[in-house]
Amino acid sequence: MTFLTSVLVALHILGAAAIFGIWLATFKKPTVTLWQLVGAIVQVVTGLALVGIAEAGDGDVNHIKVAVKTVVAVIILIAAIIGFNKAKKGKDVPTGLAHAVGGMAFINILVATLWN
Repeated sequence: MTFLTSVLVALHILGAAAIFGIWLATFKKPTVTLWQLVGAIVQVVTGLALVGIAEAGDGDVNHIKVAVKTVVAVIILIAAIIGFNKAKKGKDVPTGLAHAVGGMAFINILVATLWN
């Protein structure tokens, strides 16, 4: 179980890195890319899997923190889906939407690291 948890944590971090890193890379010309969408999906799936493993084990789970992170992650995922669909159709992605994806990912990273 420790190995599975480690793999899920690594994938969770890579998902956040994809969303946040691409947001920084495209900051001057905001858009939503396929990799940001993939990162958002990875974040939600691995996050829920990690919570499930923690609940099944003996670890304490901070349900309020999990709820906040889940709500933010779902908002990121929805914004990424909308933004990527617009970009795929060749339409301009609204600046606010593109920045919502990256900015909310940054907020989720802060919640994960600063909330004890």
